[in-house]
Amino acid sequence: MEFTIQHFIALAPLLITSLTIVVVMLAIAWRRNHSQTFLLSCAGLNLALLSIIPALKVAPLAVTPLMMIDDFALLYIALILVATLACVTLAHAYLGEGGTGYPGNREELYLLILLAAAGGIVLVSAQHLAGLFIGLELLSIPTYGLVAYAFFNKRSLEAGIKYMVLSAAGSAFLLFGMALLYAEAGSLSFTGIGHALAATNMPAPIAQLGLAMMLIGLAFKLSLVPFHLWTPDVYEGAPAPVAAFLATASKVAVFAVMVRLFQISPAANTGVLSNVLTVIAIVSILFGNLLALTQNNLKRLLGYSSIAHFGYLLIALVASKGLAVEAIGVYLVTYVITSLGAFGVITLMSSPYKGRDADALYEYRGLFWRRPYLTAVLTVMMLSLAGIPLTAGFIGKFYIIATGVEAHEWWLVASLILGSAIGVFYYLRVMVTLYLIEPNLRRVDAELHWEQKAGGVMLLAIALLAFFLGVYPQPLLTLVQHAVLGV
Repeated sequence: MEFTIQHFIALAPLLITSLTIVVVMLAIAWRRNHSQTFLLSCAGLNLALLSIIPALKVAPLAVTPLMMIDDFALLYIALILVATLACVTLAHAYLGEGGTGYPGNREELYLLILLAAAGGIVLVSAQHLAGLFIGLELLSIPTYGLVAYAFFNKRSLEAGIKYMVLSAAGSAFLLFGMALLYAEAGSLSFTGIGHALAATNMPAPIAQLGLAMMLIGLAFKLSLVPFHLWTPDVYEGAPAPVAAFLATASKVAVFAVMVRLFQISPAANTGVLSNVLTVIAIVSILFGNLLALTQNNLKRLLGYSSIAHFGYLLIALVASKGLAVEAIGVYLVTYVITSLGAFGVITLMSSPYKGRDADALYEYRGLFWRRPYLTAVLTVMMLSLAGIPLTAGFIGKFYIIATGVEAHEWWLVASLILGSAIGVFYYLRVMVTLYLIEPNLRRVDAELHWEQKAGGVMLLAIALLAFFLGVYPQPLLTLVQHAVLGV
């Protein structure tokens, strides 16, 4: 096929991210400098974000048989780039400078995050099963290294190995499912599969089995019950900025491609598969919230909480009509904002690197009296995750409930309400801990380096954004409607 200037404009976010990877790699080979690597990574990600504006003017455009750049893809590309930029900023504070902080090589962390972000961009633009697999592997493989980055910490190494083994199992299911779908549909493109499945009112057993196996592979990545067993250990063992990346950019990319696959193949959402998705959604919501109740480790608590949140998102995927795609867009944006804020606080509490993260709940007792700004941010994030009105999380949950009601999925709506009620308890438990007064407590404000201040300013901006979108969500709703509905 012939490439025109339009193709290059449409591909600009991916091309700029890839160029940044090469520049960062050459800069590391030339001279190791932590701040220089951080600034190059930030500059590249910001340029990639800006390049989305001209890309919008040429979208929709099928740049290759494997990739489609449209408003839907560009919305999620922007979300992945923003999440990656936030994680890179947090990583800079976390790794520390000079003699303090992380004792090994710091620069490769940025390289791995950028590689994973490029994989996410490919994934959300995929319109072909080969594109989906390439994107997923490019996203996953650098993540194994990221999770085990603090390799001299036993928990981090264990988390990296667990994630790699279970991810490989998920990828095997995904490939087997793709092979079965190809055998039935005779095509690897999403549209071709959609047409082949729509030709018969009821998909053949082989096609249904293929879709089910693909669903298992994607459910591993999204940590949906019963494929969630890696989540708490990996979240706890991974360095805090990496856990933030896993919870946001990585999961957004996988869920976006799942939405696209189900959008193009409506037959995938009928019969047995729809019932399986309904059961997975209900058990993910209930298990995620019930297991989070017993946690005294903040990263594990957020890990179980993320299982429940993707259970909520499955409600919209099962409903798959009316408000569904718009609700998924709104919910993912609000979820990314709040998860970045929550993991950001853990990162700054652990900065610079001290050998383990400050993730035990007792370390947050009376935090208000020591770090009032971090406490304010974490309070807003907990309220948002609980879906309390006047926060971004409330808008996301409201849309999901509206979608469930519109589709008459009463069991799913009931499980969401029950799950949210359980969630309020453990989110409030974290908040109460922040304001407890310890005996002999003296207020001590920690001395902050400039990179920690940069992270702190970013977290305050995230908290204000979560509050602003909760009070005035119209800009977000307009953006998502334009991206997913073209209005």
